[in-house]
Amino acid sequence: MSMPVLYLSHGAPPLADDALWTRQLADWAGTIPRPAAVLMVSAHWENAPLTVSATTTVPLVYDFWGFDQRYYDVTYPAPGAPELASSVRALLGTVHDDPARGLDHGAYVPLKEMYPEADVPVLQMSMPSLDPDELFSVGQRLAPLRDEGVLIVGSGFFTHNLRGMVMADPNSAAPSWSSEFDHWGAEALAARDFDALLDFEHKSPAARMAHPRTEHFAPLFVSMGASLGGTDTPTSVIDGYWYGLAKRSVQFD
Repeated sequence: MSMPVLYLSHGAPPLADDALWTRQLADWAGTIPRPAAVLMVSAHWENAPLTVSATTTVPLVYDFWGFDQRYYDVTYPAPGAPELASSVRALLGTVHDDPARGLDHGAYVPLKEMYPEADVPVLQMSMPSLDPDELFSVGQRLAPLRDEGVLIVGSGFFTHNLRGMVMADPNSAAPSWSSEFDHWGAEALAARDFDALLDFEHKSPAARMAHPRTEHFAPLFVSMGASLGGTDTPTSVIDGYWYGLAKRSVQFD
């Protein structure tokens, strides 16, 4: 059975305090066949050439600043995935290794809610660039992993402008630039208009405001590429806003 492919909005560490979001992630994981391993592509790891993380259990990367100590006390000792790393090398060719690189918060924050026992092997992979077509091609080449029981997850945020966040209330109404981009993206996904999504900087409304830098949208392109063997319309599993940012998260079957 071929595994689905996900793109999820992972948020900052405090999003794990949101009872709705954590329940949605846990429920989502319950609808997916248990993966043999997870391949995570996070907005928080850009590295060229393309690199894979540790294949043993190493400390997490707390790649954020200014939060309460409890967010730095989180652990997630998931097993490494050396077999998956070998498969990635076979599919992609030249792949570098960073044996000391642990999971960053784009990986472990959602995984802790989805697989809280930390008993599913996890491998993180860097984005070698932010070029949409290159990332889409990487996803296409990774697609055979789905038939090996691997859950491919792109982890970013559907809109991501930290200066534009509505800090008064996590449930505040979204600013127009965020809601307009989210609505456009949802329609493009429903139509499987991957060409428009890949060219979102020119085709979408408020692209520059929604993504002043594109690293949080970029993991979607890997997920889209890996999904091309599927024919179903992508399903938006999580939507809504957090401090005005769109947390749309999608499953490709």
